[in-house]
Amino acid sequence: MIAALMIGRAGSTGFPGKNVSLVLGRPLCEYPLMAASGSKHVDRIFISTDSEQIRKIGEKYSATHIERPPHLATSTALSDDVFVHAYGVIKETLAAEGKNLELLVLLFANAATIKTEFIDQGIDMLRNDPKMDGAATTSIYNMYSPLRARKMGSDGYLKPFVPFEAIGDPSTFNTSRDSQGDVYYTDGSTIVIRPRSLENISEGLLPHKWMGQHIGSIPNWGGCDVDYEWQVPIVEFWLKAHGFSEGS
Repeated sequence: MIAALMIGRAGSTGFPGKNVSLVLGRPLCEYPLMAASGSKHVDRIFISTDSEQIRKIGEKYSATHIERPPHLATSTALSDDVFVHAYGVIKETLAAEGKNLELLVLLFANAATIKTEFIDQGIDMLRNDPKMDGAATTSIYNMYSPLRARKMGSDGYLKPFVPFEAIGDPSTFNTSRDSQGDVYYTDGSTIVIRPRSLENISEGLLPHKWMGQHIGSIPNWGGCDVDYEWQVPIVEFWLKAHGFSEGS
């Protein structure tokens, strides 16, 4: 069977209450649940959270609640550990029912730039390519190329965040944002993985080891997970462009 797992906690420092804040009249966390509920492949939805509000919203979609332990509900807890913990619960739950988990759809409560089609496309991709460990929605953000990234040096002046030589031949660089080709960011909207990606998470590629090593791209644009309030209008723009309106 195929299960979807959404994670989201009650606390948030950058944007308090973000996961249940209203976006086009709906709680932010409801969008990924809607997408999973509409999938032709997803058989069951789980939610790992310490939030009673998120749990109650999940009830509308018959989601099974996984109690998120306190040490995984802090601002420093890693999503790696949250996913591994919840996967263990899902695996045990299904085993007790005599069921096996084929694929797992990973969702974030603060990522509303999602469509059911993304989930189904990711599942189809993994079913068609046995080598693929995971498939994730990607948005192309050439304006955020590592070539343009800076960090503050110890002398108080801006320096390249990544040595130019690590990106390519500096003699070929120019000020164009597209000079090094497209820059793909996994935008957090949809991730579909095989259980082996979490079983062998230490072998996965950074920065998101739970995606595995061989990762396919599900094309998106403007995708993001909301960490700050100023991102809400951007997400609402995306939602309206994909047919959503206030409360419908």
